[in-house]
Amino acid sequence: MTEPLHFEQVTSLPVVPDRPADAHKGDFGRVVIVGGSRGMSGAVSLAGFGALRGGAGLVYLAVPQGIVSTVAAHETSYLTHALPEDDQGRTSLAARASLEEALQSATAVAVGPGWGQSEELVALLRWLYSTVEVPLVVDADGLNALATLPEFAAGSDVSLERPSGRILTPHPGEFARLLKADGTSLRNNRESFALRFARTHGVVLLLKGHRTIITDGHRLAINQTGNSGMATGGTGDVLTGLIAALLARGIATFEAALLGAHLHGLAGDLAAQELSEAGMIASDLPRFLPQAWKQFEEG
Repeated sequence: MTEPLHFEQVTSLPVVPDRPADAHKGDFGRVVIVGGSRGMSGAVSLAGFGALRGGAGLVYLAVPQGIVSTVAAHETSYLTHALPEDDQGRTSLAARASLEEALQSATAVAVGPGWGQSEELVALLRWLYSTVEVPLVVDADGLNALATLPEFAAGSDVSLERPSGRILTPHPGEFARLLKADGTSLRNNRESFALRFARTHGVVLLLKGHRTIITDGHRLAINQTGNSGMATGGTGDVLTGLIAALLARGIATFEAALLGAHLHGLAGDLAAQELSEAGMIASDLPRFLPQAWKQFEEG
């Protein structure tokens, strides 16, 4: 029988750096979100909304060239970066050179929302995960790509080499694919699976669901905000962008994941109070993030 892991239970929220009165947009970081594909422009756009409402100074969405106009029409406050695409409207491997250019000034990167799945995207994900020097959030189809790599094979104790600062944000189904485990075992042992995975792979894991788990393998926190109205497509994309913004502002990975989960759930709670849980949609969350920030800052 596997011995239980020792860990520190975290129950307090981190302190956020002040926003100086004489600051400019460059002081609050540059987020680059890599995602989107033909028919899935909404996911990466929602991540962009989350990053903007997370307080990032500049937000760039690096998307296939065929959806640039669609993505840009969703919000005028973020910028777009067009990438070469394959015949299915997904980012192609030829985008690597363009991505290298887009990432030069980034202080945080997120990858996965609406990205789609292909062998070329797996190769791009491996390259991004292994080489990006700034903190990286991996979500959605980025996680699906990660799950195909041999370093994440069942029972592997070999971690994919990468710089520090990696946050993975799976829902239970995505986590089961990463673990090659069945859903029942995962549901019954969420904390132990999360702790071991985070410790083995040297990442911060944010396991979404009722009472989201955040752990780096040595510390563990259980988020106390959120409601069932958030169980709708796109809410996780908003969270991805929000966490990336916190990272871009210089908050450490575990603390950014913890605070991101809290603010995201709090925005959902505030939205539910006004709109009902049943009537909520993902794009409501960025609208209520300012109120969530205000409540957190006053708290």
